[in-house]
Amino acid sequence: MNPLRQLHDYGQSYWLDNLTRAMINNGELERRVREDGLRGVTSNPAIFHKAISGHEGYDDQIRDLTRSGLSTSEIYERVVTQDIRNACDILRPVYDSSDEREGFVSLEVSPHLANETQASIKEARRLHAAVDRPNLMIKIPGTQAGLGAIEELLFEGIDVNVTLLFSITAYEKVAETYLRALERRVEAGHSVHDVNSVASFFLSRIDALVDKKLEAIIDPEVPSQTADPRPVDLLGRTAIANAKLAYRRFQSLLDTERWKALAEKGAHPQKMLWASTSTKNPHYSDVMYVEPLIGPHTINTMPNDTIAAFADHGRVGNTIEEDVEQSEQVLKDLGKLGIDLDAVTDQLLEEGIQKFIDPFDALLELIEEKSRALAG
Repeated sequence: MNPLRQLHDYGQSYWLDNLTRAMINNGELERRVREDGLRGVTSNPAIFHKAISGHEGYDDQIRDLTRSGLSTSEIYERVVTQDIRNACDILRPVYDSSDEREGFVSLEVSPHLANETQASIKEARRLHAAVDRPNLMIKIPGTQAGLGAIEELLFEGIDVNVTLLFSITAYEKVAETYLRALERRVEAGHSVHDVNSVASFFLSRIDALVDKKLEAIIDPEVPSQTADPRPVDLLGRTAIANAKLAYRRFQSLLDTERWKALAEKGAHPQKMLWASTSTKNPHYSDVMYVEPLIGPHTINTMPNDTIAAFADHGRVGNTIEEDVEQSEQVLKDLGKLGIDLDAVTDQLLEEGIQKFIDPFDALLELIEEKSRALAG
């Protein structure tokens, strides 16, 4: 059996971290849903930039919208929301058959609004109305300003993919925000059964930065270094350890009376989503961010290469709760070596926002260039 389909047997959904108009029109996306068990899609400006720059399927729409007098930002929204809407329609059977708990497609608000609560809320409402599909998730970064937007949108019944989470502390704040939004809905007499959210925990970027710090303290003159801990033994282990401990925190929240009261009213858990799952280091396994993190109430969103690798040789099992004590030791050992994981995750959040802004701005520039060329 295809390992991708087997994931669902262990409580995990696999999502595609990619979206193009070509895969919508040629049936590839529908085939992935039908044959491979695809349960969702994530998108971002970098994905759309690659899609629009590499495929002429967008040109006619951009030309028509330009001649209609729309601005570059308006054209961007029309183009992107069309793809998102069509993807939502393809995933709609998954949404309906899962009691409205799966089959989502994520669309990001402008990353320039990462530190602006009210502007994020306003844009999220507009995008939600423009797509007009129940299985849309709006992506909001888990910044301090983002938390206010997330709570308000969830209270209003707009599903949210909370993105750019790196630290367990940040995750705990997001989980608290989710609970508070649901409790507000209960107090207001609204249903909580039709509210969904995922907490997107980023992985490979953590290892890339921590490994760089570890390599800086590995002494090449002492290959048989015996000091405890040895920096070389920690390479490539931080992200998985961090994720396993975040999942343990998620489990503890499900055991609280506060959550149980919401669950009795039909609330769904805010699933843990593993993001940034492509392996950056060629010396590491190409499925290292999939195999160790399989378990209930989780999602793994993968780019095409990771999906292909896991379908070919991925091993499936309930692995998320394995080696938790070792994960604790990994983080303790990092501290002994002087590596401050909180400082690492703070840096990654700051860089992550910029890594969203740069492709977003490049996408708008691309659309502007295409508009001028096509309208001429």
